[in-house]
Amino acid sequence: MTRVYLFKRFERFWHWSQAALVLFMLVTGFEVHGMYRLFGWEKAGNLHTIAAWTLIGLWLFAIFWHFTTGEWKQYIPTTRNMLAVARYYSAGIFTGEPHPHRVTPTAKHNPLQRATYLVIKLLVNPLIWVSGLFYLYYAELTRNGLLQLPLRPIALVHTAAAFMMLIFVISHIYLSTTGHTPLAHIKAMITGWENVEQE
Repeated sequence: MTRVYLFKRFERFWHWSQAALVLFMLVTGFEVHGMYRLFGWEKAGNLHTIAAWTLIGLWLFAIFWHFTTGEWKQYIPTTRNMLAVARYYSAGIFTGEPHPHRVTPTAKHNPLQRATYLVIKLLVNPLIWVSGLFYLYYAELTRNGLLQLPLRPIALVHTAAAFMMLIFVISHIYLSTTGHTPLAHIKAMITGWENVEQE
């Protein structure tokens, strides 16, 4: 094993802040939809809105950071080793095979991660942003003739995007436990250092 510094301070801050905000928004959002009672409907809605604006601010700053540091290249999709990685997660991981992707500071994400993160960044996040803003400002937009849609499809799109995010969070938490020890990847996202198997 070789110790490699993979995750810069801002990446770790961005990751954990985003995770906390997304989880909090899932909790408050599902309460607004009446799935349970924790904060109360009005307070949950207000907290959800505050968390949403905070997350949008964090996303915008993270986009700026990724482009100014060149880290956006980490998300460029590739098919190289994609089948091998898919085969590893579907079977090889259960038989002790080595991971086919070697993590480096310039290739932190395997091909499946790159594809997943691209879908999250280009599909799920914009769906959440746009439908959430339409939902939040629905009365003003319709009153001023800027939106002709009924509220129900906007709410359904926002909820569907929230479920997509929930599926991503659950799979992300599971996959974070699949390192050489169950906490290795989580520790790396706290300290920045990852123990990487040598060729």
